[in-house]
Amino acid sequence: MRLLVVNGPNLNLLGQRDPDHYGRITLTEVQDRLLERARELGVELTFFQSNSEGALIDFLQQEARGAQGIIINPGALTHYSLALRDALADTRLPVMEVHLSNIHAREEWRARSVVAPVSLGQLSGTGWRGYLYALDFLVAHVREEGAR
Repeated sequence: MRLLVVNGPNLNLLGQRDPDHYGRITLTEVQDRLLERARELGVELTFFQSNSEGALIDFLQQEARGAQGIIINPGALTHYSLALRDALADTRLPVMEVHLSNIHAREEWRARSVVAPVSLGQLSGTGWRGYLYALDFLVAHVREEGAR
């Protein structure tokens, strides 16, 4: 099983950017922890981060054919990128949306996600562990669906 782990704008600055909301762990540290868990689960992860909406869409279009699911933290694109939402839907893959901070407890505009309607679920406010929860859930989901 191969899953894509996609991170949008500003997530390359994890550990530096607004640590009160996003924590002190870096994106590389998140990826290392995900890789450790993926090894335990026997799955392969492909990581991608970009500050560019177009690059994220290009990645999804190029890599989705060889994947069984997607974990995505779209960053600010969560709230307005219909193009990213459509690219995710077009993959026809199960998607888990992840946010480090609780987007529903912050500014009103952050609570709206255009990605949520094309996702199996959304993890919000669980910090870096949300990625691990998403990984565990997505692997179980794909395995259950494959067994049917």
